[in-house]
Amino acid sequence: MMMKGKGGAVDRRSSARWRMLLLCAFCFGLGMLFTDRFWTAPDTSNHIMSQRRRQDRELQLISEDCNTKRKHGEDKDIMGEVTKTHEAIQLLDKSISTLQMELAAKRSTLELLRAGGSPVTSETSQPRKKAFVVIGVNTAFSSRKRRDSVRETWMPQGAKLQQLEDQKGIVIRFTIGHSATSNSILDKAIDSEDAQHRDFLRLDHVEGYHELSAKTKIFFSTAVGIWDADFYVKVDDDVHVNLGMLATTLARHKSKPRTYIGCMKSGPVLADKNVKYHEPEYWKFGEEGNKYFRHATGQIYAISKDLATYISINQPILHKFANEDVSLGSWFIGLEVNHIDERNMCCGTPPDCEWKGQAGNVCVASFDWSCSGICKSVERIKEVHARCGEGDSAVWSALI
Repeated sequence: MMMKGKGGAVDRRSSARWRMLLLCAFCFGLGMLFTDRFWTAPDTSNHIMSQRRRQDRELQLISEDCNTKRKHGEDKDIMGEVTKTHEAIQLLDKSISTLQMELAAKRSTLELLRAGGSPVTSETSQPRKKAFVVIGVNTAFSSRKRRDSVRETWMPQGAKLQQLEDQKGIVIRFTIGHSATSNSILDKAIDSEDAQHRDFLRLDHVEGYHELSAKTKIFFSTAVGIWDADFYVKVDDDVHVNLGMLATTLARHKSKPRTYIGCMKSGPVLADKNVKYHEPEYWKFGEEGNKYFRHATGQIYAISKDLATYISINQPILHKFANEDVSLGSWFIGLEVNHIDERNMCCGTPPDCEWKGQAGNVCVASFDWSCSGICKSVERIKEVHARCGEGDSAVWSALI
């Protein structure tokens, strides 16, 4: 009986083991089945996710590229707007400056009229004529041959002179005052010459070499009263000028206010009474051997309308130094003036101006420094014109 009981217990334990083994095998198989199913799904999902990530990166790159291009385009647009704004501010500054000068001129004229005096210009008698530039060719009673040589070279005559004024706004006049003796033979000779050529601007000024500073003031004041121009130019009658190049050069600076254009220099202040350009007021410039302030050389220079108006308004109180070009420069000290150094306004005579023209840098003006003009200009200006002239058609095609 005891043996039988032990054998039954062993059989039961053996049967339980087999059941456990079968259960483990079943669970293992079931686990494998589920594992296969669930591992295949993540593979597909990961593939889709990686594709999406790749597409997102590509879209991001495209977006960044577009943003970069858009940013470059916006930068260009911004720079363009900045440039336009700067130009508009310059133009506005010039307009305000001109209006201020014109207002001051009107007030000055009104005060003179109320005081029983007479204004220095003719602006109260007739409206001013519009022009681009008024060119005053400084001349003297004894310079008839020089004037004729200018007329035969760079200065148009007759109908062409009037046509240049009407179509291009370029006015050219020989500027001269009167003699110390009223209605003298010298004055009558100029009257006769003017009747023939109609190219003079007569000034209320007594002619004299040592009165050039006063003549310069009166020229600008008179010209401002007759013409409403963008620029006013003074040039000597022994200088060769290319009108087209002059107009083109001035046009580049049209938008700038208070403009003073020429070949800027700073020569020594000469205290010696025996030299040509002696400065009697040399002591005002400091120690002996000092130099002048920067100013345009006197053979040719240009100033804008607002500066010419300033001279007209303040003419009675503007100080005159011995040298006219120094005087002009001194009148602008203390003002916000644009000093523009244009070296093509002081070329030498051939071969200098000829070489520059051949290189594509046509000169505005040519003269000899040693003579402060073209040496023996009556005889040589035709040669200078032939070798350094821009051609008669240049002024008509100049962009102003």
